[in-house]
Order: sequence, then structure tokens, then C-alpha cells
Amino acid sequence: MIKYLIQKEFLQIRRNSFLPRLIIVFPIMVMCVMPWVMNQEVKNIRVDVVDNDRSTLSQQLVHSVEASNYFIFKGQKPTYQVALKDIKTSKADVVLVIPQNYSRDFTLGRQPQVLIASNAVNGTKGAMGSAYLSQIVTANVNPSAASIQSKISTLFLYNKHLNFKVFMIPALFAIVMMLMCGFLPTLNIVGEKEAGTIEQINVTPVSKWSFILAKLIPYWMIALFVIIVCLLLSWLIYGITCQGPLWLVFMLAMPLALFWSSFGLIISNYSDTMQQAIFVMWFFVVCMLLLSGLFTPTRSMPDWAYLTTYVNPMSYFVDAIRTVFVRGGGLSAICHQLLALSGIGLVMSFWAVYSYKKNH
Repeated sequence: MIKYLIQKEFLQIRRNSFLPRLIIVFPIMVMCVMPWVMNQEVKNIRVDVVDNDRSTLSQQLVHSVEASNYFIFKGQKPTYQVALKDIKTSKADVVLVIPQNYSRDFTLGRQPQVLIASNAVNGTKGAMGSAYLSQIVTANVNPSAASIQSKISTLFLYNKHLNFKVFMIPALFAIVMMLMCGFLPTLNIVGEKEAGTIEQINVTPVSKWSFILAKLIPYWMIALFVIIVCLLLSWLIYGITCQGPLWLVFMLAMPLALFWSSFGLIISNYSDTMQQAIFVMWFFVVCMLLLSGLFTPTRSMPDWAYLTTYVNPMSYFVDAIRTVFVRGGGLSAICHQLLALSGIGLVMSFWAVYSYKKNH
């Protein structure tokens, strides 16, 4: 019986002119576009310079700022008030003010007081821009400190070239699976309710377990297809491969697919219209995504918000997939995340069966 129900699901997907294209194109677009735009490295910081000294040494500092790859040099301004006006109108992000006696203090062995003012509306950009400028100023004011800094060797583990794509690509697996295995099942049963075909199933002797399992299996296969496409594209386009056992990636993908497909069916069971189901799913997707640690570390959250990570499967998956994909961890390193994902997925699958009412 379940064999024919699964065939019915695949026939419905194939007869839909949009879904097969979406299943193929969506992971390709995400993997080809998102790693380039989801980059948290701060660059292109617009800087104004106010040089009140107009000496050779102050011009050397100005040229050092101008030569940096992290800044867009917006020119020298006559006064600090003019430069501050650029910040207020968002024409500049950081202002560097060189004092009038900069060259004299430097010659006499004093430490010139250089002013750095940054636009902290975007806190990350303001803080990083100030840090970059501080390093340039320190290198020009105190060459001995710069020479000491150059002698310090730094060892970067796992991501030696600090390539942000290495960090983001595993997380994109989670986003693609969440959207594909979450929204498609959400529209499944409620779509049959609106079409009226659900009544034909309700009058048959098909058990609730068989019906829900036949709904879940196609989305597990879609999840496998999505993971394979994402792995191939990360290798072909970016040259990034999994550092750990590849089979662990699929072991993590399956319970996550089980959770999202079951969760989508639960929402579909309780919804009366497709619009209602979409809005409810979107609410949970946004909350789970932002609280998962995908973009920001979970340890930076308040204690009450951090507690949500214990029931958030996305948090377990993102942490585990980065452990395997980037750090090359084995089964022992992700054992508790895998168990938590499997437990949450099984609970949601039981709930999906329980929430389906044949006499609806």
C-alpha cells in the first residue's frame, strides 16, 4: 500500500510544472550566489582625513591610509566639522584627524594624539574601521611596536586563509534543506484540503502511519539530492571539500530533513488554507534561523535566548556540520548533536502522525 502512496506523491510533484524546476534550481542558485554576498568581512570603509599638520610625516600617514585595501579614501577635508558632516550624511564612515603638532611631537619622541571618529550606527563597521585605522596609526607613530608585531607569528587552525566561504557554505546546506524540506510539506496536506482530494484518502483503509510516512519519504529523497548538489557545487566552484567523513554529512542531513518535513506536515494538518500554513511556517523558520548560531555565535546571546538552542534543531545541525565539514571531526565529535537531532526528528514525526485526522 505504502509503495503506491509514495508513487502518488512523486506523480504529484512531477505533474506540477513549478516544483521540479524549483527543486533543481534553488540549491544551485543558493550555492552560486550566497557564498559571495554573505561575507562578514568588513571592507570598503569610507574614510575622510583632516590633516592639521601638513608635514611630510603627516602626509606619509595619509598615504598609508590611502594605500590600504580596506578603505575607500574620500579625500582630505579642511576641518573636522566638514568631515563630521560627511558622516552625518553617510558619505563617510570614519574620520582621521591628525593634530597640528604631529611632526614636532614625533621628532621629540612624544606620542602624538591622533583622533579617530567612526560612525557606529553600524557597530561592526565602525569598530572594525577604527581598529584598522588604529593599526595604521600605530605603525606610523611607533615603528618599534610595528616591528614587534611583525615578529609575532599567528597559526590559523582549520581555515588557514580566513576564507569566509569555508565558514558559510556548510551553513547554506542547512538553509537549503530548511526551505526545501520545510515549505514543500507545509503546502502538501493543506493543498489537498483546498483541492478536495484529501476526502478520497480519508475514506480509504489507509492507516495514518502509512499516509504520513508516504508523505515524508519523498522529502527525504529530495534532501539527499539537495545535499549532493551542494557538495558538488562547493567542490566545483569554490574548491572546498568536506574535511571529515562524507557519510557523516548525510547522517546529519537525514534527521534534519525528518524534522522539517514532519514539522511542515504538522503545520499543514492544523491549517485550513495554504496562506495560513505559509505564514505559520515562515514565523518558525525566521526564529529558528536567527537563533541557530548560523550568522552570530550562540554564546553571544542573552542567557534566556541561549536556552532556545537546546530545542532548536538548526543549532545542532549548524554546529555539527561545521565540525565535520570544516574541522574534520568524526562521529565522536558530533555524537550529542546527532542524537539530539534524531530525538527531535522522531518526536516531530510522531506528532505529525497524531495530528493528522482522517475524519477531518
